[in-house]
Amino acid sequence: MKVETPLVKSLPAARRRAVSASPQSMVRAEPLSGESLLPLVVRPALGGVELASWAAGNREWLEARLREHGAILFRDFPIGGADAFEAVVTAISGAPMEYRERSSPRSRVGGQVYTSTDYPAEQSIFPHNEHSYAQTWPMKLFFYCETAAREGGETPLADCRRVYRRIDPQIRERFARAGWIYARNFGDGFGLPWRTVFQTDDRAAVEAYCIANDIEFEWKPGDRLRTRQRRAAAAAHPRTGEPVWFNHATFFHVSTLAPAVRDALLTQFTDEDLPNNSYYGDGQPIEPEVLEHLREAYLSEVVTFSWQQGDLVMLDNMLTAHARNPYVGRRRVLFAMSEPFNRQDLTQ
Repeated sequence: MKVETPLVKSLPAARRRAVSASPQSMVRAEPLSGESLLPLVVRPALGGVELASWAAGNREWLEARLREHGAILFRDFPIGGADAFEAVVTAISGAPMEYRERSSPRSRVGGQVYTSTDYPAEQSIFPHNEHSYAQTWPMKLFFYCETAAREGGETPLADCRRVYRRIDPQIRERFARAGWIYARNFGDGFGLPWRTVFQTDDRAAVEAYCIANDIEFEWKPGDRLRTRQRRAAAAAHPRTGEPVWFNHATFFHVSTLAPAVRDALLTQFTDEDLPNNSYYGDGQPIEPEVLEHLREAYLSEVVTFSWQQGDLVMLDNMLTAHARNPYVGRRRVLFAMSEPFNRQDLTQ
């Protein structure tokens, strides 16, 4: 059995060169390939290096490498399960965050560790930055490969600094003036129910959350809900100052869905009643040629690697977008996020 063509092909093998070492010389670090800084691969240089303990003592080194590369792949460390994974997350960046204002199905494994998106194996997931539609998002994401798929299932990464530079300046300017809108409809039989998204049965609690997080809301007949949130499409990274393309406008637009899914939804729903869709921030539709240009900008920058059991990847969520390729066989990748950052604290 074969899956559909992945989002990207693996980068060709390249001769590796060491670029740095930890202050204690207990690890070695090298780029994944000679063609991209993304991601940096960190391995133990000695036997018995315990990642959580080592990381706790080397946060500044890791932070500097993360800002440069956008993602770090920890490989060959004896992590060994969800609890140890959460311990690494905590050692690097404090207690992980709860998954709130949900946009995709995940299952809680324990604590604040979740499965990665529970979509069918044959589906691809387009590159995106976690919670870029929200008022508060995580600055760091973590993925831990408990079981690698027999075929496929990679997590492609894309440098959002480079995505930004690829986008036509006139398109960037249009979004800079207007921003973008994320529109959602709950209760029509597609997508997550509002009770799952907001983790409550209380309408008043949903309304309070929406007001506090700058989300327009409208209750519709039949226990249905419509929300709209206007956000900026780009930002200056709060720690590096670099401009990054940071939004879900391409991801959530109906035209980015697989053709069969898109056509089925458009047959059943009007544009304003689609489960998810995106617009310019002034409410105008985003032109098809602009969306195609944006998709190409992301896909031209993705790099990928094959998961190995025990791999752990840390992303700077603003510098690096992530995706998923379809797969065959059992795959179990765990997910956690940390370091909440509020949109109001951006300098632009």
